[in-house]
Parts: sequence; structure tokens; C-alpha cells
Amino acid sequence: MVGLPRIAPMLATPGGLPSASVEDRWAFEVKQDGQRAMVYLPGDGTVTLRSRSGADVSAAYPELAGLGSVLGRPAVLDGEIVALDDEGRSDFERLQSRMGLTSAAKAARMARLVPAHLVLFDAVYLDGCGLTGLSYAERRALLQGLGLDGEHWSTPAAVVGHGEQALEMTRTAGLEGVVAKRLASVYEPGVRSRSWIKIRHVRTADVIVGGWVPGRGRLTGLPGALLVGEAHAGGLRYVGSVGTGWSDTERTTLAALLEVAAIDECPFDKAPGVAGARWVLPRLVGEVRYTSRTRAGLLRQPSWHRLRPDLAPDDIM
Repeated sequence: MVGLPRIAPMLATPGGLPSASVEDRWAFEVKQDGQRAMVYLPGDGTVTLRSRSGADVSAAYPELAGLGSVLGRPAVLDGEIVALDDEGRSDFERLQSRMGLTSAAKAARMARLVPAHLVLFDAVYLDGCGLTGLSYAERRALLQGLGLDGEHWSTPAAVVGHGEQALEMTRTAGLEGVVAKRLASVYEPGVRSRSWIKIRHVRTADVIVGGWVPGRGRLTGLPGALLVGEAHAGGLRYVGSVGTGWSDTERTTLAALLEVAAIDECPFDKAPGVAGARWVLPRLVGEVRYTSRTRAGLLRQPSWHRLRPDLAPDDIM
């Protein structure tokens, strides 16, 4: 990565579709369900993949190394690493078996079993020039011009306008949703910007696990519910108890993680009145689905969606 600037990824803000009167000023991309990656290509045949937190995750995805020899120009690109299901949809649960691998042998074996695919959607540096000050439309044209489409990477088209149709298409196809990007917007490294809006078909929230309640019967020794919160400048605010949504395998995995993270004191700003609660270090991040929020900010009908090993608590403040 010699000579390339480190650039933090720009982040999207949850929201709704832009109004029909201005939608021709926006492009719409399919929202991918994977691991965000900044792609560093020095032009010498190598490639470095960095996660949203900045960690080097290149070793976990050996099948993406070939991109370095395909593009013989210095570049920094933005994209998402996904694992596709049998119908070509990104599937985070499948990708989890690939995340965090450091053994070259194991990564190579898993690459054959669950191949990764890199979806590219922005270019932020090219041929010695920073592109963050250019508009989205200009950057996107430069990215498309690179012709990066292959077995393990692609540059899907973005649709200008027609937001309702794009959203309905993703709903029908069983995809997560769309990301609306303002055509005139610059790239804002590390910023959660209103120029990028993610519209999901279900409401989701990234939460931090602060405690759990043991299950009963066949769930003895396993979590019956997780106590979750959202970070703010002063600490961790309790937002609810999540007791559904896991497979048996996920529940067992969570039990092991919770045991290692056990502490004696409640990590929430205000301890929830939950009988039998056990506390953990607030370091595990998960994504939950929910229907709405109470006036107090608690999640209504939350269900567990997935563990987010790619995120740290500081990433979701």
C-alpha cells in the first residue's frame, strides 16, 4: 500500500426515499449485506483490503488477490465483500464463515467452499489523484471506466431516479434494500452523511450487548435473551431485551462469547429491571430487527438478526 493515502469509508444514514420531485438528482444502488472494504491497489500487482475499522482483512479473502494484477494503476476503491447464496443474493450468514480468518490454508479451503465476491461502488483515488472532491456522478463514471468485472468482483450499475421502482425490485428479489446517493455529493471520509441514505425493507439497529438472561429447560446454560444498548457520548443506553431470532448454532456461539466477557457490574447507564440478569463487557456488536420504538427509545418486538464481528462499539456511536 506504499504511496496510497489511507481513506476511511463514507457511511450512509438510515432514512426514506428522496421525494419523487428530486429523485432525478439521486442514484440508487442495491444495498449489499456483507463486509465493507476499502480496496488499496498500488499498481504493482498487489491488493490490500481494509475493513471499516481499518483492519487489514486481505488474508481472509485470497480469491480477491487477483484484482491487483487486473488493474495495473494505483487506486483506492470502495466496496463490499459479500458471499452469494444460490440465487445470487448477498448472504451475511454465509460470509461469517470467511470473516476473521488469518490462516492461509484455512482461508484457501474456505474460499473454495464459500467464495467471496467484491462489489465495487466508488473510486476515491486514481493515478496519483484524490477523487474525494469530485461528485458522485464523476467518481462513478471513472469507476465504471475501469471495467472491473470478473468472477470474484464486479461493478454493478446504479440507477438514476426511479427510486420507488428500484426499492420494489429489491423487495421482490428478496434483497435488503437500496442506498440512495446524491449525484452532486462529494465523498466524505469517515462521515455518516445525509448525501447517502440507506433504505431497508425492515427496520434494523446496530446494538451493543451489555448483558443476558439464562434460558430454561433445554436452554439451560445458554442465553434466553440478550440485553442490548446503544452507545452515546455518556455511555451505554439500554434499548431492550432480545429473545428470538437465533439458530441453535448462533445461540451456542453467543454463549461462549458471553462467558469470556463476563463482569460483575452493569455496563448500562441505568440498570434495566430484569430479573436474573448477568452482565458482560460491552464489546459485542449485533444487528437486530424491530417494528418500531417506544417514546423512551426501547425497541418494539426486537429479534436477533446477526452478530457483527466486523464492527466495534466505537464504530456505531
